[in-house]
Amino acid sequence: MEIFGKPIEILLVEDNPGDVRLMLEALKEGKVLNRVSVVEDGLEAMAFLRQEGKHTDAPRPDLILLDLNLPLMDGRDVLAEIKADIGFKRIPVVILTVSQAEEDILKSYNLYANCYITKPVGLDDFVSVVKAIENFWLTIVKLPPDAEE
Repeated sequence: MEIFGKPIEILLVEDNPGDVRLMLEALKEGKVLNRVSVVEDGLEAMAFLRQEGKHTDAPRPDLILLDLNLPLMDGRDVLAEIKADIGFKRIPVVILTVSQAEEDILKSYNLYANCYITKPVGLDDFVSVVKAIENFWLTIVKLPPDAEE
């Protein structure tokens, strides 16, 4: 399945190398043609989106998978900046984090996160969650075009 005649572009914002590896493996096994770009901190995520520095040729993501607990710039701040920017606010952002704190869940939705998922601890459960994300966001949901309002 392709969107707008091209593969689905996913931006994974995750600082845990093990979680990155699991995510990439699970997405590689999926049914949907996708390209995943990975950044390890919030500042790099914003540079990627703004095509700054080493990211001048970065593709516009169709979906962002965002961890909350990031170095340099917290995921909550990244989410706030994304949703405040007219050029990025329609990109769906899925929070994928270890936090089960009600405060984090409420704050994420108040900042217009599209979805909040707590990372499971077990390997099989983690892969199942990634496949469910892929199935829902990349096959069921119609993603918005990247044109500005």
